[in-house]
Amino acid sequence: MKTFVKIVLGNLVALMLFGFVAVAFFGVAITAIFVSEEPTKISRDSVLIFDMAANITDAPPAADLWRALEEAVGPAGAPTYSLRSVTASIRAAASDPNISSMFIHGNLIPENYGSGFSALRELRLALQEFRRSGKPLLAYVENPAVRDYYAISVSDQIMMNPFGMVGLNGLASQQVFIRNALERYGVGVQVTRAGRYKAAVEMFTEEQMSEANRSQMEELLADLWNEILLGVGKDRGLSPDALQRLADSRGFIEPDRALEEGLVDRVGYFDEALDALRELTGTRAGERFPQVDLNTYAGTLERGSSGRGNTASIAVVYVEGDIVDGEGRIGSVGGSRYAREIRRLRQDPNIRAMVIRVNSPGGSVSAAETIQREIARARETMPVVVSFGTMAASGGYWISTHSDRIYAQPNTITGSIGVFGILPNIQEIANRFGVTFDEVKTAQFADVFSMVRPKTEEEMERIQDMVDQIYQDFLKRVADGRGMSVEDADKLAQGRIWSGSEALRLNLVDEIGGLSDAIAFAGEKAGLVSWRLQEFPRPADLAEILSEMLSTDQSPLAGRHPMGRLLQELGSDYEALHRLNDPRGLYTRLPFSLRIR
Repeated sequence: MKTFVKIVLGNLVALMLFGFVAVAFFGVAITAIFVSEEPTKISRDSVLIFDMAANITDAPPAADLWRALEEAVGPAGAPTYSLRSVTASIRAAASDPNISSMFIHGNLIPENYGSGFSALRELRLALQEFRRSGKPLLAYVENPAVRDYYAISVSDQIMMNPFGMVGLNGLASQQVFIRNALERYGVGVQVTRAGRYKAAVEMFTEEQMSEANRSQMEELLADLWNEILLGVGKDRGLSPDALQRLADSRGFIEPDRALEEGLVDRVGYFDEALDALRELTGTRAGERFPQVDLNTYAGTLERGSSGRGNTASIAVVYVEGDIVDGEGRIGSVGGSRYAREIRRLRQDPNIRAMVIRVNSPGGSVSAAETIQREIARARETMPVVVSFGTMAASGGYWISTHSDRIYAQPNTITGSIGVFGILPNIQEIANRFGVTFDEVKTAQFADVFSMVRPKTEEEMERIQDMVDQIYQDFLKRVADGRGMSVEDADKLAQGRIWSGSEALRLNLVDEIGGLSDAIAFAGEKAGLVSWRLQEFPRPADLAEILSEMLSTDQSPLAGRHPMGRLLQELGSDYEALHRLNDPRGLYTRLPFSLRIR
């Protein structure tokens, strides 16, 4: 008995000590995260260092407790930068007398809807502006993928690791089809859709792409790839045909061949790149040259732009992620939450214009309509301008229809004006395990959304009627917003995906441009000479981070390892399906999941 008591007491003491240490550690970490640091002083002739090993999102970084703790207590994982912060910092550095040059290295780490080709085009434009200032722009690459090379090809000089390769292997989009798996496990899925190109449902009904889907994907990828060839070719003095031949014949270009073809300017190791920077800044060998990383530099700009004395504001609302019913979680666009925030902004007398930045494949019909309604109300009292990011399709286009102007990049993915419904049932798999169902009801359609039986032919006809009606509503919003007939809108719709350049030709957008162009136009239309920005969602505060920590599992998956990426993609597919929460099961969304490599 005495031994038992000792063991119990020992365990209790150990638990108390562990709890004390954990609380102390957590307190120190939280303090380190949220206590502001001393302002960083930028040395004269500093090199602006941009480590691209990050995910560049449209919206400011959301709550991520694990990343915040890493940053507070040790080496951080891959950071998340907001696109506006990155591009504004680069443009500011171009005219900053303390910044002498810029050095880029590292590979992008795209996650969810970040680091897409449209965002990278805006990054390239900012880098080109820096280069035009006359300050040297240097890059070091080891194994750049297509999107990495597309971003850094604007550099004055590119140095490559002797054992690296330039990825110039083109773009591909692979789609997953689970029809056979569902049948094998006894899960039935019935679908409805409006628009023959609305391919989202094919994941559940087909074993491969339909001809319509394959055709639209081939044309979309061709447009995106052509933008890369034109951009890289212009910066490197190469013709698109020459780049295409390299892509077809080799795909991955070894250092000597990359040097010979003009893809890089020099082959060498990272320490040699650092030596070049020391020489550039007049620093003696072995000494640390004056430098500031881009994230720190962005922080100094934010602290220096309080906006005091200027109450006129432009609100920038980032619609990034799947559009879902209700409040939505961090990383998704909750219809109720966003509508409430847009309502608050339009009623604020200091808000003189609104910019909606869309980077979304769409989602719930009812949530998209809830947001679109508030945007239309906002337009009654102020200019509303829409800026399309990498992806602004289906429900993402729905919310954008009533605006004063729509900006897109040539490589924006947009359109997909169509509707679909997914109606799963688990009757067969339940029956296999001895589970049966029975019911009574008071009307014919009382259990129409039941998941324990397939829908009858009459029920499917009724649901198709709902889909067709919503599709007509979608077409009317497009027609009214774009000044065309419903018939003409239908010809452009049918669920078809378009690139931004094609969308401009088809009058689905008004102008090629980025977020900064949209903000400038909004200010001009509102008659503002100067303004400050209010962004939503705001960067996460302590309460949001703690709430996210307590409500979700944020354990990170393996990083860039192929298996880790596969697990991450499967997890993302599951999350996308999990977020399908429209009460009628009807959606305006891109296919699951449109990944372009």
